[in-house]
Amino acid sequence: MNLNAHEPASLPVPTADALGASADLTAHIRGEIAAAGGWLPFDRYMELALYTPGLGYYSGGARKFGRRAEDGSDFVTAPELSPLFAQALARPLAQALAASGTRQLMEFGAGTGRLAAGVLSALDTLGVPFDSYAIVDLSGELRERQRETVAQLGEAVASRVRWLDALPERFEGVVLGNEVLDAMPVQLFARTGGIWHARGVAVGEDGSLHYEARALGTAGVRLSNGDAALLAEIDDQVGPEIDYVAETHAAGAAFVRTVCSMLTRGAAFFIDYGFPRSEYYHPQRTEGTLMCHYRHRAHGDPFLYPGLQDITAHVEFTGIAQAGVETGADLLGYTSQARFLMNAGVTDVLAEIDPADAARFLPAANAVQKLLSEAEMGELFKVIAFSRGIDGTLDAFARGDRSHTL
Repeated sequence: MNLNAHEPASLPVPTADALGASADLTAHIRGEIAAAGGWLPFDRYMELALYTPGLGYYSGGARKFGRRAEDGSDFVTAPELSPLFAQALARPLAQALAASGTRQLMEFGAGTGRLAAGVLSALDTLGVPFDSYAIVDLSGELRERQRETVAQLGEAVASRVRWLDALPERFEGVVLGNEVLDAMPVQLFARTGGIWHARGVAVGEDGSLHYEARALGTAGVRLSNGDAALLAEIDDQVGPEIDYVAETHAAGAAFVRTVCSMLTRGAAFFIDYGFPRSEYYHPQRTEGTLMCHYRHRAHGDPFLYPGLQDITAHVEFTGIAQAGVETGADLLGYTSQARFLMNAGVTDVLAEIDPADAARFLPAANAVQKLLSEAEMGELFKVIAFSRGIDGTLDAFARGDRSHTL
């Protein structure tokens, strides 16, 4: 694919208003590039494309989550796929609350609010005591959808949900982030002829945005000690003779450090697609994992419709594990989504639906199959958790834990 061909014929064309908003964001990004001397590292471009106030993909008003392109959405997440995901997830969350003796929950990037509503409803059904459920989300449009979704639970439950504009310095309770880490800005490095370059963004003569590689050590190119060590590790693991593109995840690691430092007692769960480092930087993954999503179609051009499409990268879980443990938190567990949900009793939740009621049971069973199947979400998605003040592990990690692979 030509990464700078900005009008793939297979993708729907946005509305005139959406294209206008994208043009405004592109102009803003061009200004940032000019102010930086004509080049931005890719992680800064990704941050602007996703989070520029009022214009970025996650901070603007475009619909994101849904089941199909016709509803204006770009991708589906597990909570949108099936309410059984939240019902099963509530069980290890409840166990973590009890094991830590805490009564608060916090969710990052709550989407439409379906995960929050499902977890809250399940905790209520299980009789689990909790005082509050805090949501941290940058999108004003999504906050309104979350309020509408949670309100359907009734005042007794909805009154305990609150929205935060900033993180507290200390938090005791259970933290949840579903598909949050993949949206953290990543740095891109490209190795050509055995030499690493930083891959950034520049403006062409026609005003278009495009990749531009710069030598390490060039003005404006940031290379931390951690990145330098990681590139050397990739050389050893992949071999120096292969042309290779790699992402590094400083922002995601910093986020996990912040969350685990904030957590004084309790647990933090992160669910996302990705691999441990030994699988992430693989000789066959020569183009990296960066991917864009627009109207339920995936492609590789991050400069198409800035602000209107999602830009993601798979999570490198070894670095995430190191970031959490560096704060003094314990690694509670790491496993596939399939194993986690089965340990959490998702099949028991499904069994509560009468198989004779085909209209309810068959769609639910099909959704669970997608959540568990190796060919769908079951193997690609992983669950990693950190804890403070919890002895031992949780039932959801009791079988099939893969912490030794990190």
